[in-house]
Amino acid sequence: MDEAFLSQVTIRPMKIEDVETIVEIDRKVVGKPRPEYWKKLITEHPQNPYASLVAELNGKVIGFVVGEVSGWEFGVPDNIGWLTIIGVDPDYQHRGVARKLSEEFVKNLKAIGVKVIYTLVNWNEWDLLKFFREMGFTRGGDMINLELKIE
Repeated sequence: MDEAFLSQVTIRPMKIEDVETIVEIDRKVVGKPRPEYWKKLITEHPQNPYASLVAELNGKVIGFVVGEVSGWEFGVPDNIGWLTIIGVDPDYQHRGVARKLSEEFVKNLKAIGVKVIYTLVNWNEWDLLKFFREMGFTRGGDMINLELKIE
């Protein structure tokens, strides 16, 4: 991890004005543009300042994390956090930006009483599984992911 680099990275709450940069980072990571998804997510759903954050370097957004606090759906208690998506501009990956974003996300949710944070990861995404394991995530308890394919 590049401590000198990370000392220049700041974490702040996400703003609506960040949407274009987030769309571009997502395009670089995913390989296709999804502006409608991001505009809807960021502009139509008020962002929780504790759970939706961006990483900036010299005033430029280089990464983001989106999450929420929810519960009571599917029998989940109301002090549950969800880490929905995390993204870092490929030019800045593998330098600790995702870790710094995640640590701030966890710290913020803990401060408001969240006791457990969930996320979903594709079983074949070994890099993501390793990242979350290093962050302290483990395989969840009694809940399992169910899927129904409809054609």
